[in-house]
Amino acid sequence: MCGIHGVVALKRPRQFPAHWLDLMGDITAHRGPDDSGTFLANNVALGMRRLSVIDLAGGQQPISNDDGSLVLVCNGEIYNYRELRAQLADSYQFKTQSDVEVILALYQQYGVDCLAHLNGMFAFALWDNNRQQLLLARDRLGIKPLYLCQHDGFLAFSTESKAILALPGIEAEVCPQALEQYLQLGYVPAPYSMFKGIQKLEVASYILVSEQGMAQQQYWQPDFNQTEQLTEQSWTRKIRTQLESSVAMQMVSDVPIGAFLSGGVDSSAVVALMSKHSKGPVQTYAIGFDTGDAGNFYNELPYARAVAEQFGTEHREILVKPDVVSLLPKLLWHMDEPIADSAFITTYLVSEFAHKEVTVILSGVGGDELFGGYRRYLGEHYLQKYRRLPAWLRQKLLLPLAGKLPSDRHSPLLNTLRLTKAFIQSAELDDAERYQRYMQVFSQQQTEQLLSCDKPISIIKQHYQFSKASQGLWRMFDTDRQSQLPDDLLLLTDKMTMATSLECRVPFLDHQLVELAVKIPQSLTMKKGRLKHLLKESLSDILPASILDRPKRGFGAPLGAWLKQELAGMLRLFVNRETIESRGLLNWPLIEQTLSQHFSQQEDHTDHLLALMNLEIWCRLYLDKQSAEHISETIRMSL
Repeated sequence: MCGIHGVVALKRPRQFPAHWLDLMGDITAHRGPDDSGTFLANNVALGMRRLSVIDLAGGQQPISNDDGSLVLVCNGEIYNYRELRAQLADSYQFKTQSDVEVILALYQQYGVDCLAHLNGMFAFALWDNNRQQLLLARDRLGIKPLYLCQHDGFLAFSTESKAILALPGIEAEVCPQALEQYLQLGYVPAPYSMFKGIQKLEVASYILVSEQGMAQQQYWQPDFNQTEQLTEQSWTRKIRTQLESSVAMQMVSDVPIGAFLSGGVDSSAVVALMSKHSKGPVQTYAIGFDTGDAGNFYNELPYARAVAEQFGTEHREILVKPDVVSLLPKLLWHMDEPIADSAFITTYLVSEFAHKEVTVILSGVGGDELFGGYRRYLGEHYLQKYRRLPAWLRQKLLLPLAGKLPSDRHSPLLNTLRLTKAFIQSAELDDAERYQRYMQVFSQQQTEQLLSCDKPISIIKQHYQFSKASQGLWRMFDTDRQSQLPDDLLLLTDKMTMATSLECRVPFLDHQLVELAVKIPQSLTMKKGRLKHLLKESLSDILPASILDRPKRGFGAPLGAWLKQELAGMLRLFVNRETIESRGLLNWPLIEQTLSQHFSQQEDHTDHLLALMNLEIWCRLYLDKQSAEHISETIRMSL
């Protein structure tokens, strides 16, 4: 695991200064505190920062083949490297025990088709000196990020966009299209980044850069047209077998390893299966909140403790108070872009806590997407019942009534009303529009008002409409795997864990498990409206009903409640008329309305306000070039 960076010439020949790699590597040193390395040749320069996980002594990068014609830098882990080494031993002379050296061996034999043989999380750059060609590739689910920028006759790439900004002549500017998407979604979806001119490589894609130019290609996508009609018992056995295989494979490490444990189904399943394959007690880490009713509503520590006790883990807990928000500038600097998902705060805190004892952590991220764990996936199930009501009743009575319901996510009653309100208000829309409504922060119309722009495109609707999945559940998953999963959840997981030099692995996103899951009929995945029905049944012999059937909570913080109370001063500091109008990106009237509706509990605008606040903090960091420490001190004074 590390950070990679480099440049390749588009106009040739060209030599690059060695200190460019130093500039890029220094700014991402947190990703690889153990080692660094560089490679320079005609038309190319490659660099890396290494966090040593496998082959601690011999796994330095850049790594090359015997004659030096192939040179690689890779961020990530190849989980099936032992099997691949055995298969390739007769055709390739391995020099190290490093997992990533198999990429060189595979490329030497298969070219770009090497990607089909890899099981892992990765973003890599491979220079083929004979062909004068650079291969840039990203893993199937987008677990590892990769940013790109064309500038002045060369292509720059890096694990983090801030490293590209370190190069001469590349300045931080807001990308207008990215800002439109950010306001709608609370994150920036690929191919955009918040920086003008810097893009993200999409999931399961590679780019070839040669004298002929650049060519991008997608190399994998799930096959949604191979549904298998098996019994429920057969499916539960298959799921359990593959999930256990994924967990066991991802436990390979030469350094201490642990697990995040929330007490939810996914993290509990990972811990249960790790315990089965671990020689000693699993190290587990959980986070809770030490503040009022809203904190209690989000607090999952009792569930985590119960799982830890059942499996005899060495369990650690951390309690969080509202003053942790003074970390926001530091965390947004690490994120590279603003985000309206409070999980990036909790992920950083529990990662910092865990890093004191372990270097690798396993997480349950991806289980909700893959096995139907979100309430929004039940939309089709409830629509069938709701549309049995007469149209006049739905449209003349229930729709106006829904608009008057209070909305808040920090108590059971108000959260139920919030979800009911969202369901009724979207029930008459077509499928793509309805899913956009489920996922949006600001609507397209509101985004128009905020930016004084023409109607912005909807990435969510595009992915939904172009999906090849025929079943509603898998169409939603296909949309999520190209948007929220890589560009929100996996991005924050990568950036926040690596900010503390901790490697995070996600066994639910083993591509073999994904390929198995998409063959399941949606009627079984969420049988009779039970979220994660099939997954829960596959775990029923190792996890108790109190965990399998507990109410779902997100891995975030009660920021909506805090913004009304303890953090109201901080909100006013960053979201006020003078600041908004001085910044010149957004229009004030809709923001004023948003604040009023949130504080009156007429609407739950937690995500909206977090999006606005974090956007302003990001602007101060990257556009105004204020230090994170200075902004944090300003926040502390407001509390």
